[in-house]
Amino acid sequence: MAEAIELRNITKRFSGNTILDGINLDIAAGSVTVILGPSGSGKSTLLRCINHLEKLDGGTIRIGGHLVGYHQKGHALHELNSKQIAAQRAQIGMVFQQFNLFPHRTVLQNIIDAPMRVKKQNRQQATLKARSLLQQVGLATRENAWPAELSGGQQQRVAIARALAMDPEVMLFDEPTSALDPELVGEVLQVIKKLAHSGITMVIVTHEVGFAREVADNIVFMEEGKIVAAGPTQSVLDDQENIRVRNFLSTVL
Repeated sequence: MAEAIELRNITKRFSGNTILDGINLDIAAGSVTVILGPSGSGKSTLLRCINHLEKLDGGTIRIGGHLVGYHQKGHALHELNSKQIAAQRAQIGMVFQQFNLFPHRTVLQNIIDAPMRVKKQNRQQATLKARSLLQQVGLATRENAWPAELSGGQQQRVAIARALAMDPEVMLFDEPTSALDPELVGEVLQVIKKLAHSGITMVIVTHEVGFAREVADNIVFMEEGKIVAAGPTQSVLDDQENIRVRNFLSTVL
């Protein structure tokens, strides 16, 4: 299977602290990868680097064989301009902990905005796609609702539909249920489960280990900015030898 995402020697520092320390990872096209690990291990930062929301201090990221955020001249890397970076981001869907919906726009308007502005789709085309996605996430009847009228779980499902409206090559989820009340977590995970069978490449940062076991092809376990375990889901989660993974799982299960 071809690699959708290739990370080579990724290094990221904040205020002199190393947050990501030489990360190497290949993520196959069409696969679902879940990143687990304690708070502060660098999981969300890694996701933000894949989308070039954070600039790298070292290493390279490629999606579909293309460098993310940079172009290469000889041996030197030069950052792309803001327009080129925006064009790359249009191919990378990202769902954050917070829903970030425009409060002054309806559900439908939130979803059709980027396809019309960035991809230059006409309103009819964007609206048809948006309605199909709202059906997919179980919100077909709420297209004219305002975000404030929706529960947190419903807002997050709209955020997922909004990301999918751009037809991304890759979907990134940064702890998509962590801001939700416990009774609303299941409805969002259910939508992501359905997506997991759609063939889109997905990388999910989450603490929901049961969910990870159910949907992930591969697990990456991070600690202190390093990958300390990676591989097929069952082999990582059931590995009795890796004390760090065992200790983590005992705190979240």
